[in-house]
Amino acid sequence: MEKIRRELAVRAELSKSRRCRVLKTEDTMSIAENVGKSLTASSWIRKMFEEGAKLKARYGAENVYDFTLGNPNVPPPAAFKQALAETAADPAIDHAYMPNTGYPETQAAVAAQVSREQGTDLSETDIIMTCGAAGGLNVILKAILNPGELVVTPAPFFVEYRFYAYNHGGKFATAPVKSEFDLDADALDKAIDKTTKAVIINSPNNPTGAVYPKETLDRLGDLLSEKSAAHNQIIYLIADEPYRKIVYDNMTVPPVFVSYPDSLIVTSYSKDLSLSGERIGFIAVNPAAKYKDDLLAAMGFTNRVLGFVNAPALMQRVVAKTQGQSIDISEYARKRELICGILADCGYEFTKPLGAFYLFPRSPDRKDIECVKILQGERILAVTGRGIGGPGYFRLSFYVNDDTIKNATEGFHKAILETKK
Repeated sequence: MEKIRRELAVRAELSKSRRCRVLKTEDTMSIAENVGKSLTASSWIRKMFEEGAKLKARYGAENVYDFTLGNPNVPPPAAFKQALAETAADPAIDHAYMPNTGYPETQAAVAAQVSREQGTDLSETDIIMTCGAAGGLNVILKAILNPGELVVTPAPFFVEYRFYAYNHGGKFATAPVKSEFDLDADALDKAIDKTTKAVIINSPNNPTGAVYPKETLDRLGDLLSEKSAAHNQIIYLIADEPYRKIVYDNMTVPPVFVSYPDSLIVTSYSKDLSLSGERIGFIAVNPAAKYKDDLLAAMGFTNRVLGFVNAPALMQRVVAKTQGQSIDISEYARKRELICGILADCGYEFTKPLGAFYLFPRSPDRKDIECVKILQGERILAVTGRGIGGPGYFRLSFYVNDDTIKNATEGFHKAILETKK
C-alpha cells in the first residue's frame, strides 16, 4: 500500500508540474519580448495621445490646441502639383517592377541636387530611393549593424532612433549637447566605445531647431576618424536631414560629406515638399566612403528584404522633376515669430530655433512632466522632453494653424503661473 501511495503522490506531483508548465506557457507574452519592452518604454507617448483624444472628444478638436505633431499644413509648391498632373496624365508610364534602388533617371536627378548641396560629385549609383527617411534609416542600420553594436546620437533626439537601432539587434546610447544645443564633442567622445558602428545626427534638429555649424561638423569628423582608427572599425556618420530646407535668418545647413568621408545622408520630401503621407525619400552615400560599393550593395539588398522593396513609383517620377523646390518657408518663419513672441511674453525661456518647426522651451523649475500636465489642463497638448533625452524641457510643433497658436495664448500664460507656484 505504501508503494502505491508513493506512486500516486509522484503522479500527482507530475500532473501538477505539467499544469504549471501549461499555465506558464499560456502566461507568456504573445508578442516579441523586445517589442513588449519598447511598448512599455513608449507608454508615456501613448498616454499623452490618449489624454489628447479625450480632450478633443470632450471640448471639440477646434478648442484643443495640439502642438504635438509635425504634420505639414502648408500646401506643396505649385511646381509639385504641375509635375504630379503631368506625370499622372503621361500615357507612356508603365507600372512594372523597377530596380530596388530606384529609377535611374530619378537617382540621377537626386544625385545632381545632392552634389550641389554637398560640394561633392555624386553619381546616380550613389543614391538609393527609399520609403521616406524612416525607411532609409532602417535600410542603413540593417546593412551595417551586427548584434550588440552601438548607435550613438546627441540628446535630445528623435524618439524613433532608439527603436530603429533595436530593430536590427543594436544598442543605443546618447550624448548630451551644449547649453545652446550645439554638439558636444567631449560628450560624444565619452559615449563612443569599441562597439560603436554609427552616430546619427539631425540638423536642423528635432526637437531643438539647432543647426550644427561647419566647425562643429569638422570636429565631429576628426573625432570619428580618431575613434575609427583606435577601434579598428569604421564608425559611420548618418545625417538625418528632412529639415534641410526649413531654415531661418539666412541660415544654411553645412554639408557633412566634406567633413567626414564615411558618411551617409538620409532624408525625405515629407517636410520641404509637404509630402509626409507619400513616404518618399532617399539615401545618399559619400563617394569618398572607404567601402562605398559594399555599402551600396548591402543597402540595395536590405531595402528589398525589409519589405520596402521600392520607393513609390509615381512619387519617384514626380520628385525627379521637382529637385530644388520647396514649400513657402516664409509661412513657417512667420509662425516661428508668432509663437516665440507669445511664449516670451508669458515668461518662458527658450533658444530661438534656427531651423525645423519646433520650439523646445525650458519647463519652469525643470518640471517637464508636471508642466505638460498643467498645459493639458488648459487644453494645450505638448510633448514632454524627458522621453526624448531632454528632461526639464518640453516640445511644441508650430506646424499648426495660426488660430491654434493665438488661441492658446491665455492657456500658456496660466500654465506658467501655475507651474511656478
